[in-house]
Amino acid sequence: MKQIKYFGSVWLILLLLLSNNTFAQQETFTKETFKVWGNCGMCKSTIEKSLQSLDGVKSGKWNEASLKMTVKYDASKTSLDEIKKTIAAVGYDTKEHRATEETYSKLHHCCQYKRPK
Repeated sequence: MKQIKYFGSVWLILLLLLSNNTFAQQETFTKETFKVWGNCGMCKSTIEKSLQSLDGVKSGKWNEASLKMTVKYDASKTSLDEIKKTIAAVGYDTKEHRATEETYSKLHHCCQYKRPK
């Protein structure tokens, strides 16, 4: 009987430690949606892949029809402004950041969208 109480106590302590550790490791992600100009599936791939190297970005999905980018990121590791700069660096414009002419001109011809003024 003593052993059962002992093992029950050990299990309870382990359960409490694991549950506290799980809550402590939860990250809080910010979700934002914004416009990114582009044309096609190749644009989608390039835009989304550009964020994979950015620390703190959990996910990024670009919708070709609506031109809307939805990102989830850890605001303690990166910012929305940094995300938009990263996208512009691969050739795609946002309202706040415009790709350089050189980068834009290197996009595949089907990816060269009508640029906003």
